[in-house]
Amino acid sequence: MQPEDLLNPDNENQPQPAKNSPLLSLERDLKFFKDSIHEVAIEIMVEGLSSYPIFIAHQHELKLGELILDRHDLNSDWSIHASTLEEFTERGVIKPELKERFISSYKNPNEYMCVFVVVPEGANFVYVPYKK
Repeated sequence: MQPEDLLNPDNENQPQPAKNSPLLSLERDLKFFKDSIHEVAIEIMVEGLSSYPIFIAHQHELKLGELILDRHDLNSDWSIHASTLEEFTERGVIKPELKERFISSYKNPNEYMCVFVVVPEGANFVYVPYKK
């Protein structure tokens, strides 16, 4: 904050320049690829691999899950890997003592994709509806 900002309270209501969030490009990519992602989720469940498919969105190299959408091949901003709750638990991403809490907050996989978003600042789970 600049000293002038403290002396001029009118600056408080001035619109701040918007920063280009990488999450805007993620939202665009997920919207574009949602049908393909949904097909993979159904396949994971039908084949009995897991009742809890998880998709990992990232912009760098990652050794978790299986690559299903490569940003370099598709000319997009994000790559998507498919994984499961079981792999996340096995690899220590979700601690065994937090597994039940994850399951209780997990949304219907027929309606929502569970996305583990990895950015340089950290990672977090988000749920994105297939239909909007």
